[in-house]
Amino acid sequence: MTLTFEDFPPGRFGTFGPRHVTRDEILAFAAEFDPQPMHLDEEAAANSMLRGLSGSGWHLCSLMMRMMADGFITRAASLGSPGVDEVRWLSPLRPGDDLMLDVDVLEARASKSRPELGIVKFKCTVRNAKGEALCEMTSPILIKRREGAV
Repeated sequence: MTLTFEDFPPGRFGTFGPRHVTRDEILAFAAEFDPQPMHLDEEAAANSMLRGLSGSGWHLCSLMMRMMADGFITRAASLGSPGVDEVRWLSPLRPGDDLMLDVDVLEARASKSRPELGIVKFKCTVRNAKGEALCEMTSPILIKRREGAV
């Protein structure tokens, strides 16, 4: 069943995961996309403000996007997103973390200029197994409305 705009009322939408993160994937992502010492070198990471090897914030955002896609976006009548309102990195991503994704609908409104679609503003929070929030993102997604809903 395809999820339409009407399937996203304000409130908790769901929790998705877990997604296990390995040291090797943290190192591989960092080597390719964010080659800073705290993401690549154990000793440099231990002496950084993060106090240990940590994944890139961009790696964490990529993992969040994958969890969103696996959790609900690929089942939704999504038309894409006009952008991201906010991303906040709250705590480091560590090797061995098991991630969960909490998804809340902050707002859902029909488009005035394009009544066949709605705009759903999501707040997504990635947590580790201890329940610590590692990252938060707020972003609108354009989603088709159900036939006859207009």
